[in-house]
Amino acid sequence: MSGIATRLYKGEAGINVIGRRKVWFTVAATAVLIAVLSFAFRGFTLGIDFSGGVEFQVPVSVGSMSDAENAVTTALGKIDNADEPLRVASTQQVGGGDGTYLIRTSELTSSQALQAKADIAQELGISEGDISNSRVSGAWGSQVTERALLGLLVFLAAVTLYLVVRFEWRMAVSAVISLLLDLVITAGIYSLVGFEISPSTIIGFLTILGFALYDVVVVFDKVQENTRGITASSTQTYPEAANLAVNQTLMRSINTGLVALLPVGGLLFIGAFLLGAGTLRDLGLVLFVGMGIAVYSSIFFATPVLATFKAYEPKYQGHTQRVLARRAAIARGEVPVKGARSPKQVAKTAAAEPGSDDELAAMAGATPKVGSRPATGKRPSSGRGGRPGGGNRPGRGKRR
Repeated sequence: MSGIATRLYKGEAGINVIGRRKVWFTVAATAVLIAVLSFAFRGFTLGIDFSGGVEFQVPVSVGSMSDAENAVTTALGKIDNADEPLRVASTQQVGGGDGTYLIRTSELTSSQALQAKADIAQELGISEGDISNSRVSGAWGSQVTERALLGLLVFLAAVTLYLVVRFEWRMAVSAVISLLLDLVITAGIYSLVGFEISPSTIIGFLTILGFALYDVVVVFDKVQENTRGITASSTQTYPEAANLAVNQTLMRSINTGLVALLPVGGLLFIGAFLLGAGTLRDLGLVLFVGMGIAVYSSIFFATPVLATFKAYEPKYQGHTQRVLARRAAIARGEVPVKGARSPKQVAKTAAAEPGSDDELAAMAGATPKVGSRPATGKRPSSGRGGRPGGGNRPGRGKRR
């Protein structure tokens, strides 16, 4: 028996995705509900590009990036702030050996910024003139968000138009619903865990839409191929053909997801742990989370939504009823199964291959032909041929 991996590659795993669509819809609805509740009660952790803050520029000559960040964190800890704890939002290096560290912190007043600057210089053992600071306004982050929302609307409109032309409007609506699910669940994870929202995060949100759309289009293309002219057949329903398409593209979706997630995971690891680059970390994190959800939604959500839409079309409802009625008739023996062997064929096979199909061969032998006499063993012979009581059948004499 072939393993599960082999059957997945051949599209023969037989996973009942469409038949269990109520389960997948329940999972998606639960995830969306949790995300919406998190939006309402927890909100988002906004970076200083949205909430505003202060940026300190420290020369690279003071040491490593972690040394500079620790000095700023220590300086912020000495400042009394009744509203909320002050923190370092992001740290990155600009330039080479003679460059600077850009360290962004929470919002500070002018006096707090001057106090922090003096403490940082004391911690690093440099003069205050070597450190510069500037205020960061949250207006830039708001502009990025507005442009991103506008880009999202244009993207969804273009995608809908393309899918309507390439496939049909039901597939277009299913794909757009799947994309929106990706965005809502990804945003919900950010809200629940408390990941910081930065302009890089907004850009990452738009990037995962392209990946999710690609995977959905691949599956829908196979669905369209399997269901073309299906109403003329009485052997397979639309949901069954769609489920076959999902199984045939399942391994491709998994491979595509893994190939995409590996470099993104490397980007996240390098940006977060090796380089300490906040921009790479934010971008890699949203891509990793969003692409993982996109793989799930393209397999277990987009096609089940499409099958649900199709189930309400009258022509597919009638086609499903015909297929089920034919199967019921076959089960009752009223309709011969295409490709089934007749009793005569079974008997011939049993005679040519002793031991094979014993039960069917016995059934074939026990079924007499129409008009034939039942076999009762050898007829008694009296030594005169095949007729009882005498020899061969006497021939008639020649006519005279």
